[in-house]
Amino acid sequence: MRKLLLFSLTFCLPLLLSAGGGMWLPLLLENLNEEEMKGMGMKISADDIYHINKGSLKDAIVHFGGFCTGEVISNQGLVLTNHHCGFSAIQSHSSLEDNLLENGFYAKTKGEEKATPGLFVTFIERIEDVTNSVLDGIDEDTSEKERAALVAENIAALKARYRLKDHEDLLVKPFYDGNQYFAFVTKTYNDVRLVGAPPSSIGKYGADTDNWEWPRHTGDFSLFRIYTAPDGSPADYDADNIPMVPKKHLEISLGGVKPGDFSMIFGFPGRTDQYLSAAAMQQRTAIINPIRIGMRDRSLAVIDSAMRADQQIKIDYASKQARIANAWKKWRGESEGVAAVDAIAKRKAMERDFLTRLRAKPGEQERYAPLLPEIDALVEQQEAVASSNAYAAELNYNIDLFRIANILRRQVKIAESNGLEEFKRRLPGIINYLESFYAGYNAEVDKRVAKALLPVYYANVPEEHLSFYVQDQVEFAGSLDRMITDLFERSYLTKGERLLRLLRNDPENALNLLRGDMGYVYVAQLNTHNEREVIDIYNEYQQRAAPLQRQYMKGLLLFFPEKRLYPDANSTMRVSYGKVEGFTGLDGKKFDHITDLDGVIAKYQPGDYEFDLPLKLVKLHQDKDYGRYAMKNGKLPVCFLGSNHTTGGNSGSPALNGQGQLVGLNFDRTWQSTMSDVNYDPTICRNIMVDIRYVLFLIDKLGGAPHLVEEMTLVK
Repeated sequence: MRKLLLFSLTFCLPLLLSAGGGMWLPLLLENLNEEEMKGMGMKISADDIYHINKGSLKDAIVHFGGFCTGEVISNQGLVLTNHHCGFSAIQSHSSLEDNLLENGFYAKTKGEEKATPGLFVTFIERIEDVTNSVLDGIDEDTSEKERAALVAENIAALKARYRLKDHEDLLVKPFYDGNQYFAFVTKTYNDVRLVGAPPSSIGKYGADTDNWEWPRHTGDFSLFRIYTAPDGSPADYDADNIPMVPKKHLEISLGGVKPGDFSMIFGFPGRTDQYLSAAAMQQRTAIINPIRIGMRDRSLAVIDSAMRADQQIKIDYASKQARIANAWKKWRGESEGVAAVDAIAKRKAMERDFLTRLRAKPGEQERYAPLLPEIDALVEQQEAVASSNAYAAELNYNIDLFRIANILRRQVKIAESNGLEEFKRRLPGIINYLESFYAGYNAEVDKRVAKALLPVYYANVPEEHLSFYVQDQVEFAGSLDRMITDLFERSYLTKGERLLRLLRNDPENALNLLRGDMGYVYVAQLNTHNEREVIDIYNEYQQRAAPLQRQYMKGLLLFFPEKRLYPDANSTMRVSYGKVEGFTGLDGKKFDHITDLDGVIAKYQPGDYEFDLPLKLVKLHQDKDYGRYAMKNGKLPVCFLGSNHTTGGNSGSPALNGQGQLVGLNFDRTWQSTMSDVNYDPTICRNIMVDIRYVLFLIDKLGGAPHLVEEMTLVK
């Protein structure tokens, strides 16, 4: 049997002359990226970014809550992240009497900092290549089932023999579709306290209207502090805990940014798919995304019309509308961005190059020649189920009756598996959720959304993907429109007070009622059939594609030795780098790299939930009272752009200059840049950052918390 070829990235991926792009493991920067980074303006060394024996930048970066990034910005464990990353923590401390979301909050003393149970931060102690250990015993002839078992067995053995210190854990993750594995030694701190946040009118300024857009004027930040046991070790909350003394904290530059400056993002990006085949990219951006976009076009049209006609609905549906529109914008931007740069044609050209290079290696023909045809065949075969699932998923996401039916369906399953007493034990949490849900629920609006979406589902999903039940209901009612009306009129799920009263007074009867409720049964039947006839089949295609994609990825690494093919994001620590720069939009309009407070005030609409502002900020602008945080032109910077490769999970990531100093806080991408999840292109992909001078101004001058700025290390 032929042994699986194991390789070192250091030798097979020499440098290219292209500038920036990619999400790189920090321990490999010295061999792969340092020369290019210095050529772009970086003044520090790769050792300053990642080192295991001395404090380096990686020691100031935390995985915040497991879903965002944060950075330590003082020698007292002060952590900076986005407002939207800290939102749930801020919300948990808010009440009608003391609404921190509305009013903002800054602790005047450490004693006022608010413990936040469940919130944690994780540091990376070190990263190691463990490919040889994880793939031990695996060769080209190992079946997928045997491979999966051996990988699991080898990882378990690896973890058993790792020498971990107190409070350390080990995470082993695959890279390059399982061609390589790295181990991450981590340390997690569970006592993380809220220190400060601006009011949501600043932290969410622009809300949905400005989401994925530029120019941007959002002060998206919040502050927390890590506490440790008196000996400095991680500990659960205790009144005797002390502020953390970190190995490293970031210096903060007041020097600002200008076009062409080196820019580096350090964080935990969630997921990208940079190595999809051209066929898979085509399916995603030209078939699946348009299905999702079209469904949300209809949903948003109903909601927007209702919000314009009724002020209470506008209030109740503001967050729902934003939630639905968020991904809608992203999918549009992704598809339009891919089309604008002709990414699919470029991917096809790369695939032709792959086959050309393969022909020069006769001994590899049998292994690699069938891969792309087999991948493309699977993509084509899965298209029907992928499309049907996209339609079903949009029903479940956009129609609130479906959303609540699915939540209750999970609870009914738990009751059926674990008994009535377990259901009763969980009931307070269920009731609490439902009270919040129904507080802003409007059955008439929801019915109109259903009438906009369900006809599209019935018209476009093949008959074999529709359950007999959902087909029969239309026949019984006489028409689809009448069936939807009956669904909403007869279901308890549209009558919140009655359902809640029954759950409180007679849980057992409530369970029985749900099992026979028309709305509950309809959604359960639709989704049960979809899970069996659509999702399960789709997952089978994905499982068949996984080994082909892994082998294809290996071929890309082997046949393109002159290219640096960075691994897809997988929520592990990465560095991306680029420049501070504006861009030209798809319509040819040019955009500057920076915004200022004048732009914030220009958008100001008193009383508007997206564009209201604290009067104190308006007054500070009138007086031009910006302190030391103004630019040389006298204006106050707010946000700026860079060509750094980012995605979800990079929220809260520090934007660092060439000296490794903090100049901004990453929080978003421009609309056309959302394609970077499948195709990063430095000509149009831009990430959006809050200028750190605006953050400091808001803490100091608006928030009245100069003591927090004083504990930071500021440099000019």
